[in-house]
Amino acid sequence: MESNFRNSKNCAMSDKCSVVHKLVNGLKEHRFSFEESEIPLNGIYILFEKGEFGHGQKRIVRIGTHTGDDQLRSRINQHFLRENKDRSIFRKNIGRAILNKRNDPFLGDWEIDLTTKKAREQHASRIDNEYQKQIEIEVSEYIKRNCSFCTFEVRDKKTRLDIELKLISTVSWCNQCRPTQHWLGKHSPKEKISQSGLWLVNGLYKIPADASDVAWLSKLIKGKQPLEG
Repeated sequence: MESNFRNSKNCAMSDKCSVVHKLVNGLKEHRFSFEESEIPLNGIYILFEKGEFGHGQKRIVRIGTHTGDDQLRSRINQHFLRENKDRSIFRKNIGRAILNKRNDPFLGDWEIDLTTKKAREQHASRIDNEYQKQIEIEVSEYIKRNCSFCTFEVRDKKTRLDIELKLISTVSWCNQCRPTQHWLGKHSPKEKISQSGLWLVNGLYKIPADASDVAWLSKLIKGKQPLEG
């Protein structure tokens, strides 16, 4: 009985995840470089990766948003175009996987946050800045070759954050859209990434979207739900 209940629950979650995949796969797909004017000022972005599929669609590998007003374009630029891993956890995670895959000892240096002047001075003698720039370029090249994304507008901050968390939870709980064996994230030193199939550590396995959430999201994405704010 317990096994049947668990299987039924997994099927229900897979159904919701399948609907989410179909919804976002129906949106305009952007590659790098992209036309910035086509990105809303406020909203959610969904990332796909070459060779990764789920529910017969391009598999979602990352879901993200922003906290400041009118910052979605800036956030996407930080993640995908600006070569600074300390301003983007996504870039940092891609670099971690690249370095870990080849057992590169620079992984320890890559972990150091050099955002502040004090940190840069403290680690000046340790960090090979030229090699770090090389890894940043590798990260950018990987993203440009392999990644694409779509967006949809959500003006209200609280609503954005709520949607982001529910979508992350829904996809992470689904056992039907798993990463392929050659997915780069399999080499991540972060177990949550390698196991979940998502370039995410936070927000996994929390409260997923229910049927009413998915129906509301469908209306929002299709433009039949009034925008907040």
